[in-house]
Amino acid sequence: MNPLAQQLNEIINNKTPSIYKSLSNFGKEIYFPKGILSQSQEAKEKAHKYNATLGIATENNQPIYYPSIQQHLSDVNPKDVYPYAPAAGKPELRKEWNNKIYKDNPKLEGKKISLPIVTCGITHGLSLVGDLFISKDDVILMSDKFWGNYKLIYEIGYQAKIKTYPLFNDQGGFNITEFENAVSQAGKDSKKIIILMNFPNNPTGYTPTPKEAEQIKDIIIKQANKSSEIIFITDDAYYNLFYGDSIRDSLFSYLVGQHENILCIKLDGATKEEYVWGFRVGFITFGLGNQSAAEDVYPALEKKVMGVIRSKLSNAPHLSQTLVLKALQSPQHAAEATSKYEIMRDRALKVQKVLQIPKYDSAWSVYPFNSGYFMCLQLKNVNAEKLRLHLLDKYGVGVISVDDKDLRIAFSCVDSENIEELFDIIFQGVKDLE
Repeated sequence: MNPLAQQLNEIINNKTPSIYKSLSNFGKEIYFPKGILSQSQEAKEKAHKYNATLGIATENNQPIYYPSIQQHLSDVNPKDVYPYAPAAGKPELRKEWNNKIYKDNPKLEGKKISLPIVTCGITHGLSLVGDLFISKDDVILMSDKFWGNYKLIYEIGYQAKIKTYPLFNDQGGFNITEFENAVSQAGKDSKKIIILMNFPNNPTGYTPTPKEAEQIKDIIIKQANKSSEIIFITDDAYYNLFYGDSIRDSLFSYLVGQHENILCIKLDGATKEEYVWGFRVGFITFGLGNQSAAEDVYPALEKKVMGVIRSKLSNAPHLSQTLVLKALQSPQHAAEATSKYEIMRDRALKVQKVLQIPKYDSAWSVYPFNSGYFMCLQLKNVNAEKLRLHLLDKYGVGVISVDDKDLRIAFSCVDSENIEELFDIIFQGVKDLE
């Protein structure tokens, strides 16, 4: 094993042994090399005459670029566009996002979290978690309503096993009983427990209430007290899009600092929150249960993440990071965010109102939703895939069939005035097939 990896492992093991034990073999082996990148950084600070270390081309102390590209970026400095961004991301952006996390999550007050590391979208962040912590045959707990890409990432990519529990109980809330049973059984099967929660949920658009969030927290702490080593992952892709009685803090903030056997990992990003899907700017942030270890363990985990990024991606796009940073620092940002949030909220409320129309009761029931981009119908009499194809072929309407009975509708991309017509068409499609 490389001495740099050994050094990082010793830090993690000495301060947080449960985290060290949870690392995959690759996670233990990985490190950030003291090679070209570190030498280039030293040269950047001290080479005042000539800097012949950079893996880019320059002229007149500026990156070489094509005017045909730069003309579209006239108010962005070339140095913030063309050079490689650092492996961990643009430092100013990381600090800005860190401030945003604390502002959006009051429950983190007084707690230490790591400085967010830039990822190439949240999918990349999920893969980083896999690289560091997930080994073959590890079990990942998640609800039965989950984003299909988790299967590709974890079951195919890392040969792990996804085990699910019902997301909803009969009363239309988070199924606390089944979640507790799943966590308890996982603890009997293995000392290491990986829990992934995605709220607002894709595909249903549900986020737990404050009472449910406290119950989730208590169950995880109770299991940690039984010596389980818990990796608690929150996929917060649709964070901040809350419209009803749900929590506003991420579940990440509920568990940080609660128990030395719990490592919290928050995955979020500008992707959905700032409506820049194609920019591919996400973040991975760690929250220790043992807060006294923060000063030593966070830098060690950061270097391991940087090592993974260096080995597989090199770095995330610089231009995207620059534009997101400019948006977050803009005086107009708060007003713009509020304006777009209100559009999304109005659509969600319109969907909730429309779905109360009695005629629809014969065709479907509605899964609870109070947040995010989506909602789901549970069809009563027809197959979801057959209905999807029928709606597409006869009416030119696109929806997603999640399984045989569940149909996902993204109200995020339907103007409010068209929502009732959309559901009338879906209803008519059901009647056609019946």
